[in-house]
Amino acid sequence: MTVTIYTQSSCSSSRKAIKWLKENEINFTEKRITSQPLTLAEFKNILRMTEDGTDEIIATNSNDFKNLNIDIEQLSIQDLYNLIQQYPRMLRSPILLDEKRIQVGYNEMDIRRFIPRKVRAYELNAMQQIAAQG
Repeated sequence: MTVTIYTQSSCSSSRKAIKWLKENEINFTEKRITSQPLTLAEFKNILRMTEDGTDEIIATNSNDFKNLNIDIEQLSIQDLYNLIQQYPRMLRSPILLDEKRIQVGYNEMDIRRFIPRKVRAYELNAMQQIAAQG
């Protein structure tokens, strides 16, 4: 299973996520959305995987978003996609996803969901054995 990570240049959270994926030997493909715009299919897939829709992926504190002074709820998917094509920094970064999971932003605990379940179970068992010995 390969993770796709959508990043932005000059984003420390994106760099942390990539470093974590490498350290944990997780296969990933990076797509830098500031130089390789999202396709409509990619955008729809990201939206489909979110729990909170646009609230989860739009960086409302970004300068681009603030300067546009728009109500995203009033836009069609196509119009929002077109805006993101023009202003990719409106998206939060990084966005990591595989076939089953999505994570928006970098969180050291939440990113562990991309470690295969067998590995997580093994690590938990090892920690429990250490705790029982101590």
